[in-house]
Amino acid sequence: MKVVAINGSPRKDGNTAIMIGYVFEELEKEGIKTELIQIGGHSVHGCTGCNKCFENKNGHCVIDNDKVNRCIDKMVVADGIILGSPTYFADVTAEMKALIDRAGRVCAANCRSEDLSRSGGPFDGIFRLKVGVAVTVATRAGQIRAIDSMVNFFLITGMVVLGMADGIAMDIGDVKNDEVGIARARNTGRKMAWLLKIRENAKST
Repeated sequence: MKVVAINGSPRKDGNTAIMIGYVFEELEKEGIKTELIQIGGHSVHGCTGCNKCFENKNGHCVIDNDKVNRCIDKMVVADGIILGSPTYFADVTAEMKALIDRAGRVCAANCRSEDLSRSGGPFDGIFRLKVGVAVTVATRAGQIRAIDSMVNFFLITGMVVLGMADGIAMDIGDVKNDEVGIARARNTGRKMAWLLKIRENAKST
């Protein structure tokens, strides 16, 4: 089993990455492999609404000069997905929003007929039943809307939403002093490991 986390923070080793690390530690204790992909701080194009993904149906966005398609490939093969973003004006970063829009559109374009008949909706394909967790950090407030953006991506694409981990911080490293946030992140990691094991057992029966 493997969990891939995508960090939408421009600060590669900032508070969002630290929070993801607490979740990872609990997963790794249970023998689950983890991988962190940095998308924050990179040049990432937003969705243009061109619908080429519906024409090509190759599991990729037609825009192929940034990291979005690599993220999609990693998400497709993962058992669990963590989206992490600091809170920017009560929402996710621009890089994370671009990933959500484009990966969600590719997901809709690459549904199989059996997925449609089983789910009754068009957004239930390549990410179906993967376990999703949202991670965010804020200085004071705004986490709820940022979490909502990431959780809605999980829900719309047919994933199983486990929960969230949120921390309070301003400067890099401040989140290490947020005992409640750390506890929530670790608890989320333990719950994610538990659910992934149930998912794996269900697949083998």
